[in-house]
Amino acid sequence: MPAQNQNNKILIAYFSWSGNARALAGQIAQETGGDLFEIKTVKVYPDTYNECIEVAKQEQDRNDRPAISGSVTNMAQYGTVFLCYPNWWGTLPMGVFTFLESYDFSGKTMYPLITHGGSRFGRSLEDIKKLCPRSVIGEGLSVSAFDTNPKDGTRVTVPNRDLNSWLRRLGMSR
Repeated sequence: MPAQNQNNKILIAYFSWSGNARALAGQIAQETGGDLFEIKTVKVYPDTYNECIEVAKQEQDRNDRPAISGSVTNMAQYGTVFLCYPNWWGTLPMGVFTFLESYDFSGKTMYPLITHGGSRFGRSLEDIKKLCPRSVIGEGLSVSAFDTNPKDGTRVTVPNRDLNSWLRRLGMSR
């Protein structure tokens, strides 16, 4: 059940390198009528998988907070936030850390959705709780998107039946 908030608008914030999280975020927006916001780093990640994961590992080792472009207009209007992201080295991409540290999520209900190649949420839920201690972290969903070369195209099935069932359980389908 979403936290009580003066506004019940829905934000779907997503970070996507391969297109998987973007596709699922789009499906959430279509099913809920929520607003989409892409968490996009100013510095673009390499196109090849191995180079990208190396850069991501270096960012994590340095505890970087990469700059992101754009911002959410009037975050206060949102009572519910779906946060969609891939599992990078066991947690959130560092640009998602930047996003979460840029806003006050107090009193908001957050529903994490992670795409992964087998490691599910890793420690990302614990990291979200540390970054947003005054928000309610609702039931999350992990979607397997394993493939040897994710840039070849979206690997998750959209529409995704697991996502539809999850949204129904949350009472978020239109």
